[in-house]
Amino acid sequence: MLELGLIFRALLRNKVGALLIGLQIALTLTIMTNAIFMMQERNAQMDRPSGLDEANLFFVNNTIFATDYNQQVALEEDLTLLRNTEGVVDAIQINAIPMSGGGWSMGLQTESGVGKDSVGVAVYMVDDHAINTLGLELIAGENFSINDIQWRESSQTTWPAKTIITQAMAESLFADDWHSAVGKTAYISQEQPMQIIGIVKTLQAPWNGWDGVERSMLVPFKMETMGSRYMIKTEPGRRDELMPIIEKALADSNKGRIIRRVTTMDDIRERSYRGHNAVNKILSTVIVVLTLITGFGIVGLAMFSINRRTKQIGTRRALGASKGQIMSYFMIENIMISSFGIVLGIAGAIGLNIWLVNTLSMSPINIEIIVFGVIVLYFVGQLAVLYPARKAANIPPATATRTA
Repeated sequence: MLELGLIFRALLRNKVGALLIGLQIALTLTIMTNAIFMMQERNAQMDRPSGLDEANLFFVNNTIFATDYNQQVALEEDLTLLRNTEGVVDAIQINAIPMSGGGWSMGLQTESGVGKDSVGVAVYMVDDHAINTLGLELIAGENFSINDIQWRESSQTTWPAKTIITQAMAESLFADDWHSAVGKTAYISQEQPMQIIGIVKTLQAPWNGWDGVERSMLVPFKMETMGSRYMIKTEPGRRDELMPIIEKALADSNKGRIIRRVTTMDDIRERSYRGHNAVNKILSTVIVVLTLITGFGIVGLAMFSINRRTKQIGTRRALGASKGQIMSYFMIENIMISSFGIVLGIAGAIGLNIWLVNTLSMSPINIEIIVFGVIVLYFVGQLAVLYPARKAANIPPATATRTA
């Protein structure tokens, strides 16, 4: 206890330096913990399952330029070609690509009429091969039949009578019992009824930053359009082999259009979350830089303190203090400074997180992250002061007899 009192009084004589280091530790803990939390949030978003068999999926864009192009006939010919290609499991025309950033959304509501509450949903226009092609898990109800599929013209505003929705969408529409959604009617465009015939477990929307990213619906449409996409599923391990083969086969089969942008779902995921990865790298850099600055600050303060007290340390050595006692003095001093900064840092971390929760609608920080930050900074502090403490312990007792 006497030793702690001596250390505390020594710190008061150099309170400006100790205060600055304490504030630096507080700032580092505040930023570190919230940065780690934000990285974890982004990692959780990137790890969300899309619902697709991504490893075996790719898509191609089909852009028509010919004026005498029969879109319906050409689409059927293309799908027949794709589905009959050796190594291809299935294929569909689709209006949007999950996680791509571009797509179509509508609102569904459980009651007909203007002004009724609706829930936003991503719309995928597909045929009866969609569940098999995309690799979706049908957890309730049934798939579309071939008789459910309709042709959709570019200016059409009416919708088919049936739809398949994701579990997340069913939970939004029928919160009390989402299983009961099968067989019920939802309304699109406020008044057009659509019967829910099936529920798939997961299918992400095209927009990864949307809070309803798992709310999607399948609509039984084949589209008459000058620009469409084909999604192709291959046998496991054959995707990269078949991509150039299918691109060439489609290009050779019809000269009235261009086949371009042959892209895997792995590439789409990487591009979709490229911003998340970049932010995580920036936050990681900030954490490392702040921690290093804090560590060097602790080294600097300790060295400054030792240089000022060289004669005093030599006197203690002459009076019988061991090297271990001298080292422990500075280690304890650092713990006291670190504790002051960490207390302020915990308050700052919680305060900053409250602001982030209220401003950016983030979830509250986990206590485990704060505990981790505290342990790291105590460790960094002790590691940083180790060299100066050993230098102080090596000051010879004879130094006490020297004049300034």
